[in-house]
Amino acid sequence: MKNISLILNGVLLVAVAILYYLHFSSSSPAQTASTSASTDLKFAYINSDSVLEHYEYFKVNRDKLEAKRKKLDQDMRNRAQSLQNDYEAYQRNLSNLTIGQAKAVEEDLGKKQQNLELYGQSLQQEMMNEQSKVNTELYAKVTQYLKKYGQENGLQVVLKFDPSSDLLFGGDSLDITKQVVAGLNEDYKNESAIGGDVKKDSTAKK
Repeated sequence: MKNISLILNGVLLVAVAILYYLHFSSSSPAQTASTSASTDLKFAYINSDSVLEHYEYFKVNRDKLEAKRKKLDQDMRNRAQSLQNDYEAYQRNLSNLTIGQAKAVEEDLGKKQQNLELYGQSLQQEMMNEQSKVNTELYAKVTQYLKKYGQENGLQVVLKFDPSSDLLFGGDSLDITKQVVAGLNEDYKNESAIGGDVKKDSTAKK
């Protein structure tokens, strides 16, 4: 009996040793792959403030929006001044008006003020839509270029750095802002040239 017990214990020890070996040998490739993947993962980052400052597409559209905003602001001031002039004229002539005439003028002034407020709200919404459109196109252009840049340079991740981002530090060797801005501007220059050629061709056909 004692010999049988010793034999069984020996078999169990061998079995445990085999299972131990199989467990760690099977997990080893996965661990190696994970380590290799983490080692090969390449990061970079861009300074979003610098991109906005130097990207020609954004600068051009920002200036257009600002010019339009100033034009609409001037239009609103002119309309508001016209309404103010009407009100002052009403005040000057009030003593010469009958109660019915005064009431009619007041109602007219009230409608003009309401229309001016609605007009102002429509202009505000229009500017918000224009800004949203530029922001959407800007995001699409930058992300599309970063995908291309990442593929060409073996990057898996590109982070955004700005005062509100979670990136607290990044070495200068990881900063690709200048390269990205240069590439974005080159693409924008080519797009603008193509657009100009198409416009000339369409004009010539007419």
